[in-house]
Formats: sequence, structure tokens, C-alpha cells
Amino acid sequence: MDFAAARDRLVDGLQRRGSIERPETAAALRAVPRHEFVPEQYREAAYHDRPLPIGGGQTISAPHIVGQMLELLELEPGDRVLEIGTGCGYHAAVTAELVGNGTVHSVEYDPQLAATARRTLSDLGYDIQIRIGDGREGWSAAAPFDGVYLTCAADSPPPALVDQTAFDGYLIGPFGDSRQHLYRLQPEPAGGYSAEEFGAVQFVQMQG
Repeated sequence: MDFAAARDRLVDGLQRRGSIERPETAAALRAVPRHEFVPEQYREAAYHDRPLPIGGGQTISAPHIVGQMLELLELEPGDRVLEIGTGCGYHAAVTAELVGNGTVHSVEYDPQLAATARRTLSDLGYDIQIRIGDGREGWSAAAPFDGVYLTCAADSPPPALVDQTAFDGYLIGPFGDSRQHLYRLQPEPAGGYSAEEFGAVQFVQMQG
């Protein structure tokens, strides 16, 4: 299978449908070999726009949602980013293509997934810091972050993640219990945050 050609067809389709709008997002998605992040038995489906199992009851997100979330963060080169839910490392790799190596931090609850992601990312040349722990706690030692996003759903925004987001940055995540919606939050200096909603989604639940 010609993975590069399949990847280009996928991104072309996302652009035609309006799922992604920024050229930088398209370039980032074209740069990352998604097939390297999925188990061998799913590689032929790596460039279908849908989630795929990666083990441990977790999934790799569909490319369109990865692109949408990154565009909502409005990231620029050099921005510091915190990801909650490393999974296989794919979303973090696309993020690094936008902001650069060495500025993406990621928290993963499952040690086995974290180990596999570290190995894959390192083999592909990405410098992404991964910590094993409860994503609700974030990564206070590396805060504040220009952007924070969750690849797993929480009932409500974890307060620590709001606190670790810069006032001019955004926190993106799927929130809700039986019904999830994608939200973009911006912390306010006086406390609390403003929120925008971007439609219904379905993510695996946050562990911890």
C-alpha cells in the first residue's frame, strides 16, 4: 500500500469537506505517518477518517477531530502545549508539527501505552515529553501552557487544567457524562472561564 498517497487523499478530503481550514493544519497531518501509530492489523485502515483501536481499551482519534481540535487551539510555532491522553502518540506528533519539537507535554494513565508512544515518537524523531499519571492533575511543573487539550472525555473541565492554561490560551476537550460535547474554554483573570461549544462528540472516558 502507498501510505503517502493514501495520507494525501485523506487530507485532500478533509480540506474539501471543510473539516480543516488552515494550511498549517493540512501540512501537519500530511507530515505524520498515522500508520506508524496503529497496530499492524489496522495499518491498511490508517488513512480512513475514523478512530481505530490501539489497545488498552483506547483508540487513536479520527484525523478530522485531531485537525479540528488543533485549529480551535489557534497554535503558533513555539507555543507550549499540554495533551491529556497520549494514547499512541499520533495527536501529539501532529501538534509538534505545528508548534515545533520540545514544546509538547503529554500525560498518559496507562504505562504500556506511554512506553509504546515514547518509542514510536522517538523512532520518528519527535521530542515530546510524556509523564505517566492522572490527567486531571495536568503537569503543574511545566505550566502555564498556551494550549491544553484532552483526547478523552471528562464529566466537567478538571480545575487543575484550567489553572494551567494561560489567560490568552485555550483548553479544548470533550465534556459531559452520557452525552459529550466539544468545548473551547478560555480562563479569565478574575477566575472561572468563558466557554464555546462545538457540537456533539464521542470519546473514550478519562481514566484515573
